[in-house]
Amino acid sequence: MVSLFRQNKTKMSTTTTITTTYAGQKASGYLSAALLSGSTLDSGLITIKPNIKFKEVLKIVSTDGIVKDAGCDFDPTSTLTLSERILQPDSQQVNLQLCKKDFQSDWDAISMGYSSFDTLPPSFADFLIGHVAAKVAQKTEQNIWNGTAATDGEFGGFKSLLLADATVTDVGAGAAVTSANVIEKLGLVVDSINSTIYTSEDLYIYVSQNVARAYVRALGGFQATIGAAGLDNKGTQWYNGGGLTFDGVKIAVANGLADNTMVAAEKSNLFFGTGLLSDQNEVKVIDMADLDGSQNVRVVMRFSAGVNYAVGSDIVLYS
Repeated sequence: MVSLFRQNKTKMSTTTTITTTYAGQKASGYLSAALLSGSTLDSGLITIKPNIKFKEVLKIVSTDGIVKDAGCDFDPTSTLTLSERILQPDSQQVNLQLCKKDFQSDWDAISMGYSSFDTLPPSFADFLIGHVAAKVAQKTEQNIWNGTAATDGEFGGFKSLLLADATVTDVGAGAAVTSANVIEKLGLVVDSINSTIYTSEDLYIYVSQNVARAYVRALGGFQATIGAAGLDNKGTQWYNGGGLTFDGVKIAVANGLADNTMVAAEKSNLFFGTGLLSDQNEVKVIDMADLDGSQNVRVVMRFSAGVNYAVGSDIVLYS
């Protein structure tokens, strides 16, 4: 009788437990979904350095006029200056407790095929990880642009880094951007871009959502200089979410930017660093049923993330 009781207990434990652990490189796929699916990274708007274990040095090379009149002698009078900035991702974690009952109905619907998604998570554990990953991606997007190192759960974002750098051209006057002044404010940014990068293929003006909306409305006729009927007499109907430009410079909507903020920079000058292949990475789903009899599931993620740029003098900030 005792033996049968033990067998039944073991069987029940096996069917209810969903504890799963991914560590090191095995965790990289799940962490990629969590970190890199925010709009800035998913759209490739900045440069990603995915395999930083601790920190990476961003080398900066500057020279004076190296081309001189030809002569018979070797004349090494040109100056080459090497400097550097450090990209050091911060260690971060997620400790979250969820109730299986709250997610079971959604999971049942997906597993039975009542879903419009082409690829489905193969297990309930993956389903929960995907739910948490979406939240991490949203927070990472905010941190990239507007994070503050002193705030728990954040790393220093581009805005705080740029404000602290005297070499960055800061043209912000603090004025709210509207459809009535957005042309003027965008012009202020473009006019301040270093002439050496103005024609660069990867130059962008990264704008907050409210700036993008104001620009679309201005082009749609809600700003006097465009005309009442807007661009091509279409009002705002011409815009379907596609690309925007201003004075020949591509505009990228950075969802993590705070309102009334713009950054003009080359994609190749803005870096996001993480250690997707680090041995310290971890993704874990722990079913608490066998530990305390509850219906709770704990999700643990450990990862690293951070941003930096190389050349501050090639960046314009409106904030």
